[in-house]
Amino acid sequence: MRRLPPRRRRFGDVALGVIGTAIASVSAVLFGCLAYTYLTLPDVRSLATVNPRQTAFMEIRYHEARRKGEEPKQDQEWVDYRNISPNLKRAVLVAEDAAFWSHDGLDYDELKKAIELDWQKGQLVRGASTITQQLAKNLYLSPSRNPMRKLRELIIARRLEVELKKARILEIYLNVIEWGDGIYGAEAAARTFFGKPAANLTKREAALMAAVLPNPLRWSPAKPTRYITSRANVIQQRMMIVARDGLAACAD
Repeated sequence: MRRLPPRRRRFGDVALGVIGTAIASVSAVLFGCLAYTYLTLPDVRSLATVNPRQTAFMEIRYHEARRKGEEPKQDQEWVDYRNISPNLKRAVLVAEDAAFWSHDGLDYDELKKAIELDWQKGQLVRGASTITQQLAKNLYLSPSRNPMRKLRELIIARRLEVELKKARILEIYLNVIEWGDGIYGAEAAARTFFGKPAANLTKREAALMAAVLPNPLRWSPAKPTRYITSRANVIQQRMMIVARDGLAACAD
């Protein structure tokens, strides 16, 4: 076996030492980031009995309005789960998270697809967020697509699923989600767009409200674009299938 000259052996030893040190440093940084992320996560246990008065998204919109020199708007009225139309619950579920009642906060199939697409594109391009993840983001985080923010979202979503019942998660979501400029929750949205309480929404009105959720600051259920009309049609068709097959009984 051929032996390397002493100088080359010393260079190899130094190179391996540098690589080892670099790996150890990166590992330490990653561990520190993960530890900090875990230790600074919010305590979600109180949400089981206490309705949140404010969300991170509401605070963001407040400061955005102030920076523009505008008066911040916040129209919200909390309603119990039983006082939200089953039509709206069903529409939101089929539009945003069809597997809501069966997953543990994360839809692993959708998450896998999102990771694969993001890897191909070299950037975060696909959301794949469940309703629980969306609630975690709205309550505590921001709209940014930063990987560390996404990690916090995933962990908070799992905590929400552990501490809260499914119906409670959906109740909070439907009461705090953004539905327009300064409009938060199903009750304020139903009264603003259709002049009625959330309990009385028809299938069509519910489908239109669910259709705008991906971008409620751009679209309005009361003045649907061709795209929103088409999307609402699809949602309404899915609602009929779900109702026929009894798959949304838990949403009633």
